[in-house]
Amino acid sequence: MIYAFDTYYYEDYANTVCIAFQDWTSEKESEIFSEKTDITSDYESGTFYKRELPCILSLLQKIELKEGDLIIVDGYVTLNNEGKIGLGGYLYESLDQKYPIIGIAKNKFASPDSQRRSVLRGESKTPLYLTAKGAEVDEILLQVVKMAGLYRIPTLLKKLDHLSRA
Repeated sequence: MIYAFDTYYYEDYANTVCIAFQDWTSEKESEIFSEKTDITSDYESGTFYKRELPCILSLLQKIELKEGDLIIVDGYVTLNNEGKIGLGGYLYESLDQKYPIIGIAKNKFASPDSQRRSVLRGESKTPLYLTAKGAEVDEILLQVVKMAGLYRIPTLLKKLDHLSRA
């Protein structure tokens, strides 16, 4: 199963949503999980994970992960060639490196990262940015290209974004 997470922040709470789907080419989700939580940390540039990681970990308590499951986060897993990690890297560590974490980001991160891949989908000339831990990033790139949807952002990830903002 693949579990994709996104969190949207309101004034006094965070809305975290997870869409579960069977495989990379799924057109529909198998299940949707959601949770509203108090915001535990203000936004700090360079430490985004401090704000979002607690939300994802809290929602994960409602999900029974199994061997072979993958997790997608809206953001980065690795940030640079010096080993700095992003939200997905902290999630990977928090889950004892048991589950591959895939980061799919919409915006480019400035630091060079040899593990980051640009993914063009549909006819878009603007890439998505892919990073991973626990999985081979080049193999994941091929799967992201095959995800359902004709546009830059795969259909299920677009739905996830919409649900987190609802």
